[in-house]
Amino acid sequence: MNPGRAHSPTVKLLRLLALAVGLTLGAAHADDYSDVAQLLRDGKLVEAQSRVERHLAAKPRDPQMRLYKGVIQRESGRPAEAMATFTRLSEDHPELPEPYNNLAVIHAAQGQYDKARIALEKALRTHPSYATAHENLADVYARLASQAYSKALQLEGAPQAGPARLALIRELSPAPVSPARPVMAATSGAPVPARPAIVASAPTPTKPAATVAAATPLPPALPPPPPAPAVGVADREVEQAVRAWARAWSDKNMTQYLAAYDKAFETPGQQSRIAWEKDRTLRITGKSRISVNLLELQITVKDKRAVAKFRQDYKADALAILSRKSLELVKTGDRWLIVKESSGG
Repeated sequence: MNPGRAHSPTVKLLRLLALAVGLTLGAAHADDYSDVAQLLRDGKLVEAQSRVERHLAAKPRDPQMRLYKGVIQRESGRPAEAMATFTRLSEDHPELPEPYNNLAVIHAAQGQYDKARIALEKALRTHPSYATAHENLADVYARLASQAYSKALQLEGAPQAGPARLALIRELSPAPVSPARPVMAATSGAPVPARPAIVASAPTPTKPAATVAAATPLPPALPPPPPAPAVGVADREVEQAVRAWARAWSDKNMTQYLAAYDKAFETPGQQSRIAWEKDRTLRITGKSRISVNLLELQITVKDKRAVAKFRQDYKADALAILSRKSLELVKTGDRWLIVKESSGG
């Protein structure tokens, strides 16, 4: 997201996201879309632009081709034209998250992280479970925090964070005073006379210990606590599957990570499965280190479906995000596979 690093993993991923948007495609134009996508992957921007212009001459309001047009403009070093294209597309199709996402890419490349934040928040309002937009927004928040910290260091006489305002105890609590020693009064300095000794009366005869014990029956024993509910086999299997998914993510083991998702997995933004896998591979392998820890994992199983809810402690390079996440899984053969994932809530 650094303006000086136009080819950072984040920006590359966001660009690929624009290439792989899964908008509803008409069968008659499927070849046009796939051809343009391939030309873009091969870096043949002039040929891709020619193909897009021919298509838009016949169908000027086609949202997918308009998105491709903006991508080509951005990749050709014409960010102002790309911004105008994505802006008009977002105005004509406010329900689509992709134009907002790509506007955020341009703003971030120009160092306008607050504008990028606003654009990504609009994308998430249209598609709250858009995982890529969530991750992009986290990158933007990290950059905004870094800018604020750097600015604070540069300001002359900038106030530093003070210590917590906890009450300081200056005196020990008064200890019990022996009757034989006078206590010095805090005001006059005169000794305070010791309290007169209390003369004890003659002791009252007590009953033998055995008699007292017999007269005072012991309270009834408390019932034992109910046993903890047993964890079913299915619960353990789901937990193992979810933790194996997190471990594969941390290890950047893309074979095991992608294998944790069922064929029916709901990809974000209606992406194709191939585009989503490329997106995730670039996002994950582009990090030098990743740590994914699951906190407060709760699992609910019903027949062959399960839901796993947890707090996800995600760290990647300088980025750290603690968020709530939910996975929906189905039993496929002898494995539990993910069919849907969502953040927040």
